[in-house]
Amino acid sequence: DARVRGWFLLDSYLPTFFLTGAYLLCIWLGNKFMKDRPPFSLRAHLIVYNLGITLLSLYMLVELILATWEGGYNLQCQNLHSAGEADIRVAKVLWWYYFSKVIEFMDTIFFVLRKKSSQITFLHVYHHATMFNIWWCVLNWIPCGQSFFGPTLNSFIHVLMYSYYGLSVIPSMRKYLWWKKYLTQAQLLQFLLTIAHTLSAAVKPCGFPFGCLMFQSSYMATLVILFINFYIKTYRKAPSRTATKETPVTTEIKNGFHKDYFAAANGFLNDKKAQ
Repeated sequence: DARVRGWFLLDSYLPTFFLTGAYLLCIWLGNKFMKDRPPFSLRAHLIVYNLGITLLSLYMLVELILATWEGGYNLQCQNLHSAGEADIRVAKVLWWYYFSKVIEFMDTIFFVLRKKSSQITFLHVYHHATMFNIWWCVLNWIPCGQSFFGPTLNSFIHVLMYSYYGLSVIPSMRKYLWWKKYLTQAQLLQFLLTIAHTLSAAVKPCGFPFGCLMFQSSYMATLVILFINFYIKTYRKAPSRTATKETPVTTEIKNGFHKDYFAAANGFLNDKKAQ
């Protein structure tokens, strides 16, 4: 798309490719480096980091709502060129959304440094690595129009999630974080709404590229499948008596929420033991 030509990181795929490779390499080398070393606490770093992501997500949420309202976006299907300057405004916010995905690589790096290797799941790494690359493609070919919906929902979810993660680092705040269990439901609902919104433009088209709609729906379906698989393994299988005796339920599930979920969903778990 000529409207994004010259924007930082977009003219060549190589920076995105190499940053993703560096991310995966850091996980592998980082785990080796930390193997025989004590974990870092990083409490102050986590507070600042989570606050920063929360504020960035809030900015993107508000700006996307205002930009699409200004452009008179059609919720059911919106093409790439009819809104004029509002399309440029949306594209600028979506560039920040793309860039936020490389910032969120730090989710995993913090896990490595804190020796939370059990939280570096396939779903967690898959989601982080693919989103950054997919959004490079989105910004280059479909940087506005129908592309606005998923980031709007995701920014809202991230405001809730990263504010929770930031507050959970502060021991005195943990007893007030009663809304943890609702984040699982919100995350899955986000995936399903995005798929429904994407397919609505295929059923009643408005000029948005059909192939892009199919790809986005397919990718979101992989997240739904992986998440449901995780959910079934976590909640639907009754623990054996032996397992129950060996491991108290509260070490794995608290407020209806399994510890590994947050690792899969772009974030940090409550650190139950002060480090």
